[in-house]
Amino acid sequence: MPKIAIIAGEASGDVLAGGLIRELGKLYPDARFAGVTGPNMRAGGCESWGDIEELAVMGLVEVIRHLPRINRFKRTIKDRLRAEPPDILIGVDAPDFNLGLEKFARSLGIRTVQYVCPSVWAWRRGRVKTIRAACDHVLCLLPIEPPFLADHDIAATFIGHPLADHISGERDRDQARQSLGLKSERVVALLPGSRRSEIDRLAPIFLQAARKIRKEEPAVGFVVAAVSAAFADKIEGLCRENGMDDSVQVETGRTHEVIAAADTALLASGTVALEAMLLQRPMVVAYKFAPGTYWFMKTFMFYINRFSLPNVLAGDALVPEFVGRIATPDALAGAVLGQLRDPGGCNRMVTRFRELASQIRRSADGRAAAVIAEVLKAKIR
Repeated sequence: MPKIAIIAGEASGDVLAGGLIRELGKLYPDARFAGVTGPNMRAGGCESWGDIEELAVMGLVEVIRHLPRINRFKRTIKDRLRAEPPDILIGVDAPDFNLGLEKFARSLGIRTVQYVCPSVWAWRRGRVKTIRAACDHVLCLLPIEPPFLADHDIAATFIGHPLADHISGERDRDQARQSLGLKSERVVALLPGSRRSEIDRLAPIFLQAARKIRKEEPAVGFVVAAVSAAFADKIEGLCRENGMDDSVQVETGRTHEVIAAADTALLASGTVALEAMLLQRPMVVAYKFAPGTYWFMKTFMFYINRFSLPNVLAGDALVPEFVGRIATPDALAGAVLGQLRDPGGCNRMVTRFRELASQIRRSADGRAAAVIAEVLKAKIR
């Protein structure tokens, strides 16, 4: 009966871990799961050592004020690993937290897997040494990652991306609009993020951009996807402040429907950009860090010029992306208007999206479980 510890750091990691738990449960019906959990993991029968909200902090500057709490939390997990060592520790994303735990677990003789490769090929390349010291194996969501890790003597497997297995681009736009009650001739989806810091920085800019779009194209309507009722309330308040409450519809917990209903989407960089790609909708991507965070990252840490997942997968500037100071309402409005007025260009973009989706559609949950089973065999043989 293997004991499997899984540490997820945010909502997207909870989804990955939930699928992994289901597949591992098929291979090991008597397995015991425990770790830092979200609702998907708990639904799969994973005992909770704490909630993913403990770790859901983005950026460098932003993390500093949370460090004492995060370090206390890490110490309690180390105590658990020492007192009742599992057969394997799986860190799901959250590399700044998980790699240290994995290195500690390895020192106790616990096998370790990092699920989602840290973006060392893109920034903070010095972490390669940490990965090599911490991980017996790395599960990679992008095909460019295993060759990079192999050059640094790190065992890794490309498993595909679970979202590509579960999201189809065949959703009907008209049906989605009908489901959401949208009446506008053309629709722009606004997705300003899933964290409070993202909402604070991006939602006002997105709504200002929407107001500029509406001024030039009065027939365009807007729909916002909010991840929670609290965020929906906040966004509705921002709509009123920006004079957009009559032309922006806010929906809670219906992200895929909102994207499917759109002619194009204005969204925060992150997993949602991949979701929009898989749903075959044109997009404009933006992101804002705290000023100190972005300056530090851009000056010392970046090795690539593209940051949105569709562009990383394509190896090209497939979708417009704006980060930091250039993510202005004027720039975002201009990019969205450009897509609304260029259906041919949007069709070419969507064709490329289909090709990229086929590259990462690999039954990822099952592949991940199979690799972990091999690592477990090395431990319990």
